[in-house]
Amino acid sequence: MKTVEYERAVTSTPMSRELLHPTLDEIRLENVMKALSDPVRMHMVRELSRTTGELSGASIDVPVSKATATHHYRVLRESGVIQQNYRGTAKMSKLRRSDLDALFPGFLDAALTAAVHEMARHSGCSSQG
Repeated sequence: MKTVEYERAVTSTPMSRELLHPTLDEIRLENVMKALSDPVRMHMVRELSRTTGELSGASIDVPVSKATATHHYRVLRESGVIQQNYRGTAKMSKLRRSDLDALFPGFLDAALTAAVHEMARHSGCSSQG
């Protein structure tokens, strides 16, 4: 009996590197909106939206510590905005665009467009002062 338990623990070790993601049925609009309400997370999503592939966390420059960036990626993953998986030691992220578009048609594009306008508005305010 103890041998079986030990084998299970050993065989489940690689699984500990798998990350949990919400299913389509578990993705809620309010969670997506909350995840996108933070400027750092919105920046991450904007960068991910520029590619159809995956990006490592290190390839997106954010003005926060590594631990804080990890927290932001976790919020995005747990809300269903991004998909993450490990490639060796790198954690790769990909926008769940098709899932979000299927659930909330037009929402992601509208949020990304609004974020660009928001950035322009704030950069215009600081240069006028």
